[in-house]
Amino acid sequence: MDFHATPEQAAILEAVARLLEQHAGPARAIALDAKGEYDFALERTLVEAGFADVGRSDGAGPLEAALVVEAVAGQAGTVALGARALIAPGVFDEPGDEPLALARAGETGPIRYACHARTLLVAEGERVRVVPLEAGDAEPVRSNFGYPLGRLAGVADRGQLAAVGSGERMRCWWRVALAAEAAGTMRAALALTVDYLKQRRQFGRPLGSFQALQHRLAECHVLAEGSRWLAYEAAWRGAPPAAAASAAAYAMAAAARVFAETHQLSGAIGFTREHDLHVFSMRLVALRLELGAVAGQRRAAARARWLAGP
Repeated sequence: MDFHATPEQAAILEAVARLLEQHAGPARAIALDAKGEYDFALERTLVEAGFADVGRSDGAGPLEAALVVEAVAGQAGTVALGARALIAPGVFDEPGDEPLALARAGETGPIRYACHARTLLVAEGERVRVVPLEAGDAEPVRSNFGYPLGRLAGVADRGQLAAVGSGERMRCWWRVALAAEAAGTMRAALALTVDYLKQRRQFGRPLGSFQALQHRLAECHVLAEGSRWLAYEAAWRGAPPAAAASAAAYAMAAAARVFAETHQLSGAIGFTREHDLHVFSMRLVALRLELGAVAGQRRAAARARWLAGP
């Protein structure tokens, strides 16, 4: 089994990393969050460079799309890339150029990107309802999660239903997208924490030199890497229900541990806005709440493994 990126995948990752260095990052995310805005400029750049639709390119597929989604999350991109790159191909023949928002039937809580999306995909049983959105359909909801959120009302009966089976496909790819986003976000939070522990000194030594802290960081690294590879596997296999739900369940549980450990290891500064950790850690909280939260992912995994019948 070869875990190394192919030359084509390595080239995609290198190119998207260069792009994100110029057009994303914690400082940009903080500025956007202060105004509750969506990063239309970053999305346009990703589209023009071909990264938003890399999964549809010749010689590429969902695995390459998951790689890009993870990379963008790791640079705190405020764009609905998971919806466009991984979920939309299962619903649309051709993606639109406007942001997408995602919801389950009967959703009443805040939805990521609802105020800026022009299309809402609603998983209704075995089908997806494709709902066009207009300005003013969503009420902005302020939060500490680092994503622009909105609450929708009066749109449930709009739109058209996609084909039978599209609902399950949407949920499966949604889980893969969540796992990929969480993996990139966790790795970024851990990188910030490691850098801090290398610089912060106590008892005449860097904190990172203490074995007890190294053990905790190593466990978090294993959890983040496990989330990453489960997301890759599910994407590569085409998001079968069991693999997609397992990837999401593992990643959402890992996110809780990484959130707690990175904040505790960063000490008091980790709980302040002057340190970039909150840009990633609070997004982990938001990701964990989507699509039924951790319990919902675990129930989906159990159903797919033991209750699915012919």
